[in-house]
Amino acid sequence: MTLPSDQLTALQIRAVEQEKIIDELSGQIAEQWKVIDRLEKKVAALVDRFLVLESQTAPGHESTKPPHW
Repeated sequence: MTLPSDQLTALQIRAVEQEKIIDELSGQIAEQWKVIDRLEKKVAALVDRFLVLESQTAPGHESTKPPHW
């Protein structure tokens, strides 16, 4: 079965458009992974900083609720 040239051209155009969209989406995903990696590093640094600060607090000075609670 042979396709008429206008149908073939339409299919070729559609294939090129889809390839362009796939490339754009791939680029966006790559950028999002970079953002995620940066955020994960920042969270890890904040956790480390929090743990250091927590260890520097006076031992035995726990946060307790007042008796009326």
